[in-house]
Amino acid sequence: MARSLNQVTLMGNLTRDPELRQTPNGQSVCSFSLALNRSYRDANGEWQEVTDYVDIVAWGPLGERVSQYLNKGRRCLVQGRLQSRSWEQDGQKRNKVEVLANDVTFLDGRTDNNGQTEETDEKPQPSKKANKDVVIEDVSDEPINLDDIPF
Repeated sequence: MARSLNQVTLMGNLTRDPELRQTPNGQSVCSFSLALNRSYRDANGEWQEVTDYVDIVAWGPLGERVSQYLNKGRRCLVQGRLQSRSWEQDGQKRNKVEVLANDVTFLDGRTDNNGQTEETDEKPQPSKKANKDVVIEDVSDEPINLDDIPF
């Protein structure tokens, strides 16, 4: 029997500041909502703009980072899976489908102390620590025998 695939990738703007909470056992959980804009042509051929709103949940250190670095209006890319839950409230059964985030990529630049995005014309310089390639120098005076190389 074939397995199902539950994978979601969304890019949008936060509709509100992320809300970070702690579960009774100390686990961090962050909830926020994304606005996803799309366009389509109606029956008259006119372009229509529609916005969909999706609730996102991020657990643990991911949720803490989202809460620390994102705020209302900022753009991000969320990768995760759909999750449905149900509960009873005031005698009525409630259902909700949300995205459980596995990864959140921040798409806007840094913000200043007032939460405003800093605009710069400078291109970021690559960090010297960013290059993870290992370089091994041969400091011996002996020539390298190509037959000793395993590949």
